[in-house]
Amino acid sequence: MCLSIPSKIVELHPEETSITVDTMGVKRKVSCHLIVEPLALDDYVLIHIGFAMNKIDKADALETLELYKEIAQKMESEI
Repeated sequence: MCLSIPSKIVELHPEETSITVDTMGVKRKVSCHLIVEPLALDDYVLIHIGFAMNKIDKADALETLELYKEIAQKMESEI
C-alpha cells in the first residue's frame, strides 16, 4: 500500500517539466509529466515515486495534512 501526502508547489521548472514541492517541511523536485492541467505556485499535488500524479483541492490537502500531524503527534507521545 502506498501513502501519498499532499505536497505544496513552491517552485515551477517548466523547461524541465518539473516542480519543487514542500511535503511537510521537506522540499524536493519531482516530475510533472503526468499532469495535463496547469499547475501554479501554492497548488497541492499528490506524489508517487518522484512523479506528481494529480492536483488536489487546497482545502482537502490542508485537512489531510492536519490529520497527518495529529497522527504523528500521537505516535510520538506513545514512544
